[in-house]
Amino acid sequence: MKMHKVVLTALAALGVVGILGVTNTTTANASSKVNDYISSKNIKPAKITKSIWNGFPKNKYRHGKAKPEGVVVHETANPSSTIYNEIAYMKRNYNNAFVHSFVDGSRIINIANTDYLAWGVGFPGNARFVQFEQVEVHSKSAFAHEIANAAWYTAYLLKEYNLKPNDAAYDGKGTVWSHGAVASHLGGSSHTDPVGYYSTTGKKYFGQKYTMAAFYQMVKKYYNAMNVNHTKLVSATYKSVNQQAKLSSKYTKYYLYNHVKGANKNAKRQSWSKISPKVGKTYVVDMTAKKSNGSMWYRIKPSANTTSKTRYWVYSGNLTSIKDIETATATSASASSAASSSSVSSASDTATSSASSSN
Repeated sequence: MKMHKVVLTALAALGVVGILGVTNTTTANASSKVNDYISSKNIKPAKITKSIWNGFPKNKYRHGKAKPEGVVVHETANPSSTIYNEIAYMKRNYNNAFVHSFVDGSRIINIANTDYLAWGVGFPGNARFVQFEQVEVHSKSAFAHEIANAAWYTAYLLKEYNLKPNDAAYDGKGTVWSHGAVASHLGGSSHTDPVGYYSTTGKKYFGQKYTMAAFYQMVKKYYNAMNVNHTKLVSATYKSVNQQAKLSSKYTKYYLYNHVKGANKNAKRQSWSKISPKVGKTYVVDMTAKKSNGSMWYRIKPSANTTSKTRYWVYSGNLTSIKDIETATATSASASSAASSSSVSSASDTATSSASSSN
């Protein structure tokens, strides 16, 4: 995203003019050569690289923190840029605009906390949607991989925030949006990306225009696959405990779950915001689970004083300083008793010394 492409002026209260754009058509194809190529080549989406920059502002969505209503797909409209150039530029110019993530043919890089809104489509869309940019790529394989990455990441975000796929292009009501659809139905911008990029690049490398409707089909395919447990479940031994532990600085490398991952078919990732995470924060542990593969899991309460029955499971790598609460209390009491005894002994020694000197 270069300044010559888009000059964004006033930052209206949480509504910045939209970022990037091209054209606005979503006519569906009976068959998509790009989607077919992705399937035939068994292209696997890239893993998410989290590189959160704390310099971005943190403003809540209109319904609150971690409550987006959908996902907006952008495209940079800069044929000579790279994903790292775009990220660096955005950090320098975030007061004008920024998105949550960037995608190209080999990477998905998350740079802003998706629990908070971004400034990419203007008002009112900014307060409603997670937003990510696609960087222009220049080969048949790279374009197919980028579409796979973008569609999978869209499905991942929908799953992360408990949203169902719904194409918003036709009626402006849904969870999957192009920048063009937001501009058309909600206003706040005149941009229409990524449709033009999809159309021209699909035609160039596959002989057929690629469309948002075809992209939406890929999103649904990935989303539906996420609902299917392809992993054989392992057994786990559960034990009730009364412990406490601190959140590790490595917690962002792992996930929060409603059940033990791999040991329960209903295990799903949960947003970290549910436990108000903070490195070093102490949580109460009321149950452990040792999986048959040897890994340990801990069930934590969001608050030590809560009476809620809500609990979340975390892998042992999320926690440090795990100890029994009784042990911690007993150690404290023992230390206090020892200090008291030391004080008495000292007083006794002083009295004895005084008596000796008077004799």
